[in-house]
Amino acid sequence: MPEDAFETISTERRGGELRITLDRPDSLNAWIKPLGVELLATLERAHDDDEVRAVVITGAGRAFSSGADLRQGFDATPTGHPDVGTPLRELYNPVIAAVRRLPKPVVAAVNGPAVGIGCSLALACDLIVARESAYLKLAFINIGLVPDGGSSLFVPERAGLARAAEMAMLGEKLPARQALEWGLINRVVADEDFDAEVDALAARLAAGPTKAYAGVKRQLNAWLFGRMEEQLELETSVQEEMAAGGDFMEGVMAFAQKRAPDFKGV
Repeated sequence: MPEDAFETISTERRGGELRITLDRPDSLNAWIKPLGVELLATLERAHDDDEVRAVVITGAGRAFSSGADLRQGFDATPTGHPDVGTPLRELYNPVIAAVRRLPKPVVAAVNGPAVGIGCSLALACDLIVARESAYLKLAFINIGLVPDGGSSLFVPERAGLARAAEMAMLGEKLPARQALEWGLINRVVADEDFDAEVDALAARLAAGPTKAYAGVKRQLNAWLFGRMEEQLELETSVQEEMAAGGDFMEGVMAFAQKRAPDFKGV
């Protein structure tokens, strides 16, 4: 897919840096199928491009990403339930795996809210720099779902069980400063200094020892994320179970109607 045909992301070369911007600002960069397709194609292309020595992922407008676009709805499974498994297996999980396997440093420049799969994408990156006004949120539980996109792996590895359980089970906003204290992200920068900080870090990485960065990444992946594929599939299987239940449908309806959900535990 040629880059000039992209509709949901934009890309820019800055010397050895590839800047990828999720570009659906009117929806707070919510994920739809074309975004997954275009993002995966870009990451796969960057993998084999020796001129790309560092990658930055950020969002257009005031958000990094608000997660999956619930307004788009879901295809149905043969049993008539919302099909959450196919997009996870065909797009979301491959994007997350591509970030981890890219033999170059990947920086998440979290310019605003990073929610749901948007939070997972940020946490999959090697380094995370956040604007002070930004926040992370595993919002899945608020619509009767469970974390996916690798967040059930990345959060406990970065912050531990207690904090992973709190994020996953309470579904509350985690301000950038608190995320830094928890060890989830690397740097928090004042809003007015954010762009300059990201640019400087990206330039430093792009000018660094690319092969050594790749070696570091291989070491960390082997020690921390050796079972990533199995965990991504487990997330998908559990998510399919949740999508077949009544609480998920109630959660989506409540979200659309802008009211509190009335969960029944089914």
